[in-house]
Amino acid sequence: SAAGMAFYIPFYKEWALPLTYGSGLGLVLIAVLVLSASSNSVNLTDGMDGLATGCTLISASAWAVLAYAIGHSEIAKCLGMPYIPEAQELAIVAAGLAGACLAFLWFNGFPASVFMGDCGSLMLGGLLGYFALALRQEILLIPLSAIFVLETVSVIIQVGVYKRTHTRVFLCAPLHHHFALGSWKSETKVTMRFWIIQLVSVLATLSIAIFAWR
Repeated sequence: SAAGMAFYIPFYKEWALPLTYGSGLGLVLIAVLVLSASSNSVNLTDGMDGLATGCTLISASAWAVLAYAIGHSEIAKCLGMPYIPEAQELAIVAAGLAGACLAFLWFNGFPASVFMGDCGSLMLGGLLGYFALALRQEILLIPLSAIFVLETVSVIIQVGVYKRTHTRVFLCAPLHHHFALGSWKSETKVTMRFWIIQLVSVLATLSIAIFAWR
């Protein structure tokens, strides 16, 4: 569809960058970037009991809401988003992912008795990236995955600075280890506060969507 071959600015569907050049090569490049970044960012975050699971639960819930909105012609029009027929099917998938994370969190919360490993974290990140691509809202993946972005950026900064100056910006990377070794001390406190940051970022994004209603 036309909506599937353009890069959109959130809440301004009239600002779209066509990706039809080179038989859709631009879309392929964006898809590779989004999926690889999203899957690896969740993998980096999965270093404390319940951290990646809880953050994915919050993010998936937001994607379920957005998928329903984008699959509804009138709501999508009011939000300034491209209408994508049958996008509401993704709302079921996203809600199912949120439910699965909620159930898994019962066993994955501190102290965890079950761990997802790379197989789980890479899959969860890949699904979040897929939601962004399928709904043509790649930019919204950033605020809806705030903790995952911060964790990834902390690793990039740590590695980049250390290679150049042999000094460390953080006590340890990814970011959750920095706070666990620093003033917050408790792993549970780090996890809970990161959940709060993720939730605030998601709620702020959805609130902006509501204010964009027109």
